[in-house]
Amino acid sequence: MLRRRWPGSRRGPWSAAAVLLASLSVVAAAVPAGAATHGSRAGQTYYVAPSGQDTADGRTAKKPFRHIQRCADVLVPGDTCLILSGTYAETVVPARSGTADQPITYRAAPGAEVTLSGADRVQGWSPVTGADLTEIGASDPYALDSPFSEAVGAGRIYRTDVDLGSDVSTVQVFTDKKMDIEAQWPYPGLDLLDPSLQYAGAGSADATIVDADLTRPAGYWDGARALTGYWYVSATSTVRSSAVGSVTLDAAPPCVHKVVPKDTRYALAGKIGELANPGEWFYDPAARRLYVYSTDDPGRHVVEARTRSLAFDLTGTSHTTIAGIGLFASTIRTGPASTGVTLDGITGTYLSHYTDITRGTTDCGSTVTRGVGDTGIVIDGTHNKIVNSDLSLSAGNGIALRGQHNTATDNVIHDVDYLGTYAAGIAVQGNSQTVMHNTIYRVGRSGINLQWGTTSGLTPGQDRIAYNDISQYARLSLDTAAIYTCCSADMMGSSIDHNVLHDGTPTPGVTPFAVAGVYADNGQSNLVIANNVGWNNLEGTVMLNGLGTGSHDNGVYNNTGGMTLFYVKEPGQSTGTKIYNNIGAIRGLDGATDGGLVLSHNLPADVDPLFVDPAGHDYRLSAASPARNQAIALPGINDGSTDPAPSLGAYQYGAPKWTAGARR
Repeated sequence: MLRRRWPGSRRGPWSAAAVLLASLSVVAAAVPAGAATHGSRAGQTYYVAPSGQDTADGRTAKKPFRHIQRCADVLVPGDTCLILSGTYAETVVPARSGTADQPITYRAAPGAEVTLSGADRVQGWSPVTGADLTEIGASDPYALDSPFSEAVGAGRIYRTDVDLGSDVSTVQVFTDKKMDIEAQWPYPGLDLLDPSLQYAGAGSADATIVDADLTRPAGYWDGARALTGYWYVSATSTVRSSAVGSVTLDAAPPCVHKVVPKDTRYALAGKIGELANPGEWFYDPAARRLYVYSTDDPGRHVVEARTRSLAFDLTGTSHTTIAGIGLFASTIRTGPASTGVTLDGITGTYLSHYTDITRGTTDCGSTVTRGVGDTGIVIDGTHNKIVNSDLSLSAGNGIALRGQHNTATDNVIHDVDYLGTYAAGIAVQGNSQTVMHNTIYRVGRSGINLQWGTTSGLTPGQDRIAYNDISQYARLSLDTAAIYTCCSADMMGSSIDHNVLHDGTPTPGVTPFAVAGVYADNGQSNLVIANNVGWNNLEGTVMLNGLGTGSHDNGVYNNTGGMTLFYVKEPGQSTGTKIYNNIGAIRGLDGATDGGLVLSHNLPADVDPLFVDPAGHDYRLSAASPARNQAIALPGINDGSTDPAPSLGAYQYGAPKWTAGARR
């Protein structure tokens, strides 16, 4: 999607009125009113601009509406809302749907930069004084001798009165369109996917974290909020008691039920004493007061706070297209009855935010799946799609694909799941979903989280996860993969194929476990995993875990990059699973073959496949490759070789090289 600024976007002789008139003239010429035709009705085009008036008729570029919602109130099937450059602070709720023949369209005008923002500006800043510090110390005496008090003395702390609600875990603050972070220890820095981390030390156990770096006085951390992460579990809790060198939580982390020395990461927040670093804020919900650390007057900057979660609420909407729109600190959601919705060319940043993962529960399931079904851009219903979009920065998902027969194609998604739960770049739920040609990188856990589910009244069918390029996953959680699927589900022949999966990046220093390209965990059955390529993954391109109900009837064909099988020696645990035509070392064979798994025609690990350029990650086969003419023929899986018989691995010799990732 190409965008350009209008001539008046830089300072010069143009007046604001002249710039607007020039912009409107260009748009009017590009899309005359009434020019859109859908089916038997000539659809009306309406216009919206920040300079408009909702009392205007909106039917010409010179008399635009002021709000997109005004468009949404009047549009009928076949109509288009053309949106001029600007930021629109609103949640749009369409009054009606389009039809299959006459959809309703909301579109950025040609060349326009349109943003729907969920944030409002925060103003009225004043420096925190010594007298203010004394007042704060009356309720929190630990603040009087803390990094915060030092920052006050240095003139770095400012405050303003603003009502951001009573739940600090949903507060999100921005300075000049960059997210600030809540004051915490240790100071994590401003890269949400590469924070500085603190680990529990020797002597930690149960609900107690022991760490010599905890030097604050006894009682200082009482009531603080704690974020912990270990293995596959990120969770939140409250500090029940604290002493020099330790904190004890209200409850041990769920699922694992213990704090593990060296491997449990943690952070502590909710104390104003830690407000002492660039980009930090502290919110006092009782006083409705926001404090920020700033090296100069924050009034010189655009400081904002999230106040709305949705840019478009499409939960009751069908046959609607939204194209070329930017989202800031907000997102879009369709509903279970939505159908025929297209999101095209969406540019979204800061799609979702929260810091409370556990939300008072102690059960494992609802903790690890926090955000999976309701964060990021939520596509629910049937036959909806999101395409050609760029999505980044979300505590949860980039996209939640719910319902059935929905599609995510040609999207670029990065820096999401910054809390490290089972949220993902794309969280695939329901069934019969299509996820193809997406580029996903820098995610807290998995690039694609594939969780099987049924939709009432609809016949379930296969998912297709194909031609995606996924990298830099597992940054905040282990026991995962670029494409992760779990647990004990019959996947009905769903296909994970032709994906490029590389450079899993677990946090250095912790005990690593199960970082793979594709990971079918805890008894997933009836999957086709074929023609995937991976490198720099701890467990190889494919990992199968047959624990639980067993992992049956899977077909693992023509993958390149090796694999790990995780089975116990129990008859029947892997009945019907076939591993054919793969290149790369296969680990864990003993338990797998005892359970009924069949292997055939895989290139031995000690045989060099003679790739074209393995150092450059070109894993096509050279002319001398021993993998040529060696494969079991599997129609639809390994077609295309110019040899008499198919090749082993993901690339057929002589066939055009397939490519993965977003096509732009």
